[in-house]
Amino acid sequence: MAVLARSILHVDMDAFFASVEQRDRPELRGRPVLVGGSGPRGVVCAASYEARAFGCHSAQPMSQARRLCPQAIVVGVRGAVYHDVSRQVFEILETFTPLVEPLSVDEAFLDVTGSHRLHGDALAIAKRIRERVRAETKLTCSVGVAPNKFLAKLASGMNKPDALTIIEADRVRETLTPLPIGMMWGVGPATESKLKSLGINTFGDALAYPLSTLEARIGSYAHRLQQLARGEDDREVTPDGQAKSISHEQTFMIDLVDPQMVREVLLEQTEAVAVRLRRNALGARSVTVKIRFGDFETITRSATLDDPTDRTDLLWRAASSLFDMWAALAYQPVRLIGMAAGNLGPNESQMNLFTQREDARRQLVDRTADAIKQRFGKAAIHRGSPRDDADIRRAPPQTTRRRQDD
Repeated sequence: MAVLARSILHVDMDAFFASVEQRDRPELRGRPVLVGGSGPRGVVCAASYEARAFGCHSAQPMSQARRLCPQAIVVGVRGAVYHDVSRQVFEILETFTPLVEPLSVDEAFLDVTGSHRLHGDALAIAKRIRERVRAETKLTCSVGVAPNKFLAKLASGMNKPDALTIIEADRVRETLTPLPIGMMWGVGPATESKLKSLGINTFGDALAYPLSTLEARIGSYAHRLQQLARGEDDREVTPDGQAKSISHEQTFMIDLVDPQMVREVLLEQTEAVAVRLRRNALGARSVTVKIRFGDFETITRSATLDDPTDRTDLLWRAASSLFDMWAALAYQPVRLIGMAAGNLGPNESQMNLFTQREDARRQLVDRTADAIKQRFGKAAIHRGSPRDDADIRRAPPQTTRRRQDD
């Protein structure tokens, strides 16, 4: 029996935070806008397309962005507003399919293979999503339509902003061959430079390179690179409730040399993962911290907890301990940081007599924090950084090194 091609969408809001500010403040429309902190250590959370033309981008020090674009208007983060708009967008997406996999507050994968009879083909669904997002939020999104996740994400970024791009199953090779290698998912500036030094400037060049020679030059990532250059990706679209793990990760445009800045991002990721666990009534038995460097080398460190949990403090205790143990011994500038909660199951851990009161108190704190963030945005409340690692059962943490896009 022939396997039917899947219909995968990647929906990505255009310059989300900055676009919300331009929507709500007409005087900002058509002008370069930077959303983020304006202090000496402020970071750009989002840059409008007008600011991006000057080289400004997210995760960039605000001082650098201001030098690149002195005329830019800096506005503070309005977390509550962005949260409400994000909720609107995801409610729209979920009317077309239950198979919605969030990547962040402003992008998601959808598997609409089973939705054709009710909503039309993938192209029709993509058009309706864009129309509804525009009508209901007064914002634009870019949508990629393709047979798999990699191609859909690639497509959504090809003609931004406010674009609908299709990569058809029978034209994958034709579409990918001429694309610049910098568009490859996971290839940052350092890796791009290294590949170009080998004469690999396009997806087609990557395929033409002998695999054994490429492996000798860039390691095991060579196999994954050629898979993606052929447009091969068999990952499923997995909603949180069906996932084996729930994770958040962030790639920085420049390597971060300050471990405290990386640690703060890790804390935000842990909080976001914990919220998603509670939303889906799941508990995690393991925590993994993923760290990637500028040369694409990746390490992961994992710990197992005593009991399944959705408590933010326990998850953060494990994640921060893993990070701190690594940073104290071998810190080097970080290109990507990620946190994953794994070994998921129903959150039915039994509270014993000695910890029942503390568990109940911590759960109340989490529920209260969730409610505050839902109403006022994630910037409205910030968690401290407990360091005690008493809940990490197994030591030392397991460490694996690999070169791949996972």
